[in-house]
Amino acid sequence: MLQVCVDFRDEVDELHGFLRTLAPEDWERETQFMTWSPWDVVAHLHYFDLVSISSLAGEEAFAPEREAIFKGVAAGRTNKEMARERFADLDAPALLEAWREAAHGLAEALGASDPKVRLPWFGPDMGIQMFTTARYMETWAHGQEIYDLVGAPRTHTDRIKNIATIGVKTFGWTFINRKQEVPGAPPYVRLVAPSGEVWEWNEASDAECVRGDAVDFCRVVTQGRNVADTPLEVAGPVATAWMEIAQCFAGGPVDPPAPGARGPQR
Repeated sequence: MLQVCVDFRDEVDELHGFLRTLAPEDWERETQFMTWSPWDVVAHLHYFDLVSISSLAGEEAFAPEREAIFKGVAAGRTNKEMARERFADLDAPALLEAWREAAHGLAEALGASDPKVRLPWFGPDMGIQMFTTARYMETWAHGQEIYDLVGAPRTHTDRIKNIATIGVKTFGWTFINRKQEVPGAPPYVRLVAPSGEVWEWNEASDAECVRGDAVDFCRVVTQGRNVADTPLEVAGPVATAWMEIAQCFAGGPVDPPAPGARGPQR
């Protein structure tokens, strides 16, 4: 089994354990992410884990799911609305367990798949490694919204290297996705992992670089934080332009939160 499949499963279990500690009233409180509640966050994760399972079954099984979502978006419906409709009969405890069970099944199925297989998605097909990394990233990133909501501390592990890596790899795509010219070569990135290990990417440079804590970098590229709200050291016009709009997740361009818009709420 690919390590990222194990990481995805472990991230699900860690978030599941935390979510079980929420008070009943917390499940419908609004997070700082598009007014989603914790129920909405878990419903969204569950929805797209199920869609991912259909992708593993092949184009014939996946096509109806893709078409339904495209039609919903064209009709002006949000992901939040579509997930609420699909799981309307589930209260928070039932949704939580359904999500964990499906996510475990997805992790196992991905881990048992041929790494060379390409899976259909809403954009280009993806290999197993990138597909699983995307599911891991979304689980980790959306989980942060709920930690922030209740002001709970969060323990991080070196699993987040999965996110840091795609954060670095999507440097050019961040600009291309906005129909902007890539402003230069990828900056040097030097991050300190939760374990204290140092991770580095690209050619060493003091003129164009991003340095700091890996958790802060991952929060910026997943748009859980504005870079101005982190102690990341960003030097050079190219690195600065990147960190101001960094986006490691698929889909159309999304603006990062405004400075001060996201953080612990208690």
